[in-house]
Amino acid sequence: MRGKLQRVIRLVLDASVLAAAFFIAYELRFDFDIPTAQQSGLGTRLVLVVLIQLVALVLAGAHQFVWRYVGLAELPAFLIAAVYWTVPLLAGRFLFSGPLTQLSVPLSVILFDGVLAVVGLLGLRVVRRSIYEGREKRGKSLRAHVSGCARVILAGAGRAGVLSVREMRGRGDLKIDAVGFVDDDPLKRGSVIQGLKVLGTTRELPRLVRQLDVDQVIITMADVDPDVVRRIAEICERIPVKVRSIPGYYDILQGNVSFSRISDVDVNELLNRSAVRLETQALGRFLAHQRVLITGAGGSIGAELTRQVAQYDPECLLLVERAEFALFEIHRQLQELWPGVPVVPKVADAGDPVRMRSLMEEYRPDIVIHAAAHKHVPMMEVNVKEAVRNNVLATLSLGELAGEFEVKHFVLVSTDKAVRPRSIMGATKRMAELIIQNLDKRFTTSYVAVRFGNVLGSTGSVIPIFQEQIRKGGPVTVTHHDMTRYFMSVTEAAQLVLSAAAIGSGGEIFVLDMGEPVRIIDLAEKLIRLSGFEPHREIPIVYTKPRSGEKLVEELSHAEEGLDGTRHPRIFIGHIPSYSAERIETGVRALDHLVRHGSGADIRAFFNDFFLDANIEVAEAGAASREPAATRSR
Repeated sequence: MRGKLQRVIRLVLDASVLAAAFFIAYELRFDFDIPTAQQSGLGTRLVLVVLIQLVALVLAGAHQFVWRYVGLAELPAFLIAAVYWTVPLLAGRFLFSGPLTQLSVPLSVILFDGVLAVVGLLGLRVVRRSIYEGREKRGKSLRAHVSGCARVILAGAGRAGVLSVREMRGRGDLKIDAVGFVDDDPLKRGSVIQGLKVLGTTRELPRLVRQLDVDQVIITMADVDPDVVRRIAEICERIPVKVRSIPGYYDILQGNVSFSRISDVDVNELLNRSAVRLETQALGRFLAHQRVLITGAGGSIGAELTRQVAQYDPECLLLVERAEFALFEIHRQLQELWPGVPVVPKVADAGDPVRMRSLMEEYRPDIVIHAAAHKHVPMMEVNVKEAVRNNVLATLSLGELAGEFEVKHFVLVSTDKAVRPRSIMGATKRMAELIIQNLDKRFTTSYVAVRFGNVLGSTGSVIPIFQEQIRKGGPVTVTHHDMTRYFMSVTEAAQLVLSAAAIGSGGEIFVLDMGEPVRIIDLAEKLIRLSGFEPHREIPIVYTKPRSGEKLVEELSHAEEGLDGTRHPRIFIGHIPSYSAERIETGVRALDHLVRHGSGADIRAFFNDFFLDANIEVAEAGAASREPAATRSR
């Protein structure tokens, strides 16, 4: 309801600007003394011209832009709209005759009106953006006094550095006092940017830190070469001084640079590839004014998905999460970051068909993103039935509800562990992919799945575990010297999910080009060095054996399957064979029966029979499959 009211208000404002532009154009044409002959029929001409211009804006797609993010990139759409409305006005000028002559508009008025209308429409949106940004600044506390603040040097005097200084000055609760920049561009040395002097190069940091009594170095470089970050981090470690970094360039472009988000140098920047930046321009058109439901909204990926979606002005953002505190936290964040976005938090289990049906009936979502899942491989080896309930049966019931309520797009968050599954978690996610492919044939909803590797920093993932072990002085435990994994940031994961929804036509399983796999031992050593210690000497590394269900090497798809490209160079569609509807439906019924009346070992045996390329060992996990009797039946 609120989204519809906003659209009506915007339409009225646009019509008012267009009407004003038309009147001013007439006044300019006749030197503010409109002849009596021209005054006749002026109101009719105004209504006709404004209606034509509003239709032109719709045809050019200019009405889809989110006002508070409008910039120069949107200018071409308004120019195209001006062409669209100019053509019929010119045609009317030359073709109207007899009584219709009163509807024709003078050529000079058409020209003046076109210029004034484009300027007015863009100006209106710029004013809205300025009001929004001003409100955001006023919502933050005034700048704190310099006394008691941490003295910092900003490494990088480019655009990211400038935006960082602006953000820093707009925040009063940061306790940060920037004393200047360092930058390796010799032409910038001695220059003053945003009132801060470029003091020297990054190699002069040891001298500058000592002379200026600096507490921290903040790297304010966007999309910089990981080797540069590594070099700066090593310099700071030798000084020693704490080193931190701003978010990536994607966040800067979206206006999300926030010093509250500055963190210790992220291992993302030290991996063997540059961050994948997925297309974002199409996402605005895809998500704006849509009702979006996200399950698992309190999890690592689910929470980032909510933050990403909120940027594109959805009509309603429905958060479904069964962990109350996690839901409370992400709801609070969204209220602070995007106060104008209607966010509805719902404590609910995505696998509860009665509860989810009531939410579907009440909110009628356009897009459903299913991120709720049990994802921890060893944990699911000892909770086999719960893995099936949550990852398989919940996906089926939610997917069927989406089809029944004619949801436009349904996106399943999957995993590379679904390839040749060796674990219960991987097998259940592969089954969920097959269910999605089958549902796409049954309903008009577009169903897609998104498959990617490990998400850095997500709850229970390797990075937080390593960091906790390092804080305790070690040892850092690595399961095997040759174990490798594909890694991506949580931002990349969320963008992939949204881009897949925008690209997909239905039935696809999308795979991200994540570069080369990373050895876990290399990751552990880098993280130890980044923390200021020497691996193997100050922080020992201990090898353990792979846990139940873990592979030494993960795959994103079968080598023999191949991949098809999409319009994005780093997103691919896997040639992943689907199963017949009868086989999938029979398999789901069997799993449902085993969850109610079977054992973990029975479920493992079922998956080994169902997936010819699976190898989920019953003997190794025999203890895990012996669940308490109370859980064997319902």
